Amino acid sequence: MFLLKNMDFKKAAIISNYISKDYAEKIFKLIATYQDISASEAASRLDMHIRTVQDFLDTMALYDIIEKKEVFEKKRPYYRYSGKKHKIEIIIDLDKEFNSEAEIKSEFRIREVKNSGAKFSVARNGDYFSTVSIWIGEGRDLKERKISLSIPQGKFLFHLPFPDAEPLTIDEILKKGDNDITHRSEILDIVNELSELKIIEKTI
Repeated sequence: MFLLKNMDFKKAAIISNYISKDYAEKIFKLIATYQDISASEAASRLDMHIRTVQDFLDTMALYDIIEKKEVFEKKRPYYRYSGKKHKIEIIIDLDKEFNSEAEIKSEFRIREVKNSGAKFSVARNGDYFSTVSIWIGEGRDLKERKISLSIPQGKFLFHLPFPDAEPLTIDEILKKGDNDITHRSEILDIVNELSELKIIEKTI
């Protein structure tokens, strides 16, 4: 079995995109059937454009899924491809992919941006926010974007320092809102989103 362990989403997406092609199964079948095969031979066998087959084979070779070997015929070099593994499994470690980055971002000190134009709506029981809205665009293109908040996010933002107050760290605000530390990742997610929307400012 060939394991693509701890891949980031970009690499996994590239491989998955190629494997999902309607011709992928046919090419892999040739790789499994023939001892080795060239791109031109595979293209001819499948009645496909050689560039399409070449691109697929080179990408699979790049990620070490199949083997690419240079050979010479009448002093002219070209490549032949052969099977390397019989099973492929893509593994993405979500904790490694996101949480390590989140831990770094949690060191920022944050507060609300002055005159951001955002509207924080209070939940029915009055001790946390349920949504935050911002208007994007101008004139007839002005549109409201409303973000629904989870309860931990709403409690966290309820204690977000005002624009004129001293900024606080994520942990300091978490304590004010009496939030469980297990909700840190979703807190960081909304902080980063609101930072991109210029509702929250971050300082080191």
